[in-house]
Amino acid sequence: MAQWQGQSKRKSTGGRLVLARGKRKFEISREKQYTKLGAESRRQYRGRGGSVKTGMLAGEYANVVDKKTQTVKKVKILNVIANPSDPNFVQRNIINKGATIKTEIGDAIVTSRPGQVGAINAVLLN
Repeated sequence: MAQWQGQSKRKSTGGRLVLARGKRKFEISREKQYTKLGAESRRQYRGRGGSVKTGMLAGEYANVVDKKTQTVKKVKILNVIANPSDPNFVQRNIINKGATIKTEIGDAIVTSRPGQVGAINAVLLN
């Protein structure tokens, strides 16, 4: 179900606020699409003003930065270890910013927003 991102019907004090108008189509956000671990697939979304945003629906490779050698490698993601945004995401193998993933060269933290950017970028933990 889409989310409405317009003004709240409540004041910061908790009192009721009577809106002068109803909901508008541009105040509705798009459906949440979580990036899962699996065969790579992307989807394009139309943004405001006709701009195009590429979201990743599933991914199996990550661009991992090794800070010691200052190199970037494209490595296979093996598993999702931890996710501070929601512990349930670990069981469902959902990847978002801040998630700790297990790769072929070691554990890494995701630094990009795959659902918004269309790529999984991470920094190696060592």
